Amino acid sequence: MRIEHIAMYVKDLERAKGFFVTYFGAAAGPLYHNTKTDFRSYFLSFSDGARLEIMHRPAMAEAKAQVRTGFIHIAFSLGSKDAVDALTRRMKDDGYPVISGPRTTGDGYYESCILDLEGNQIELTV
Repeated sequence: MRIEHIAMYVKDLERAKGFFVTYFGAAAGPLYHNTKTDFRSYFLSFSDGARLEIMHRPAMAEAKAQVRTGFIHIAFSLGSKDAVDALTRRMKDDGYPVISGPRTTGDGYYESCILDLEGNQIELTV
């Protein structure tokens, strides 16, 4: 068994697509648009086969606090500490808040955590 994809609602579908394409090399599939509900989405594919569906509909609630129950972050394995350091620096230079790291955690992960353009937590790991 494997997870087929993860989905998340976003406020700005095109900006979110650009974020994942720019920083994580995602390939975006075609825009899906349900004209009855005005729901729109893209499936983003990553080099290892993982997929993320980003979705938008006009009447959405605001995001919850960072500390809460439910899904909280997406983690990307970059393959090396140098890659984590470099992407963290690049994203920080581009104005994304770094909320922790890069650091080695108590359980041995080397990681940093960044907030994307909508406040979603993105974890960069080795």
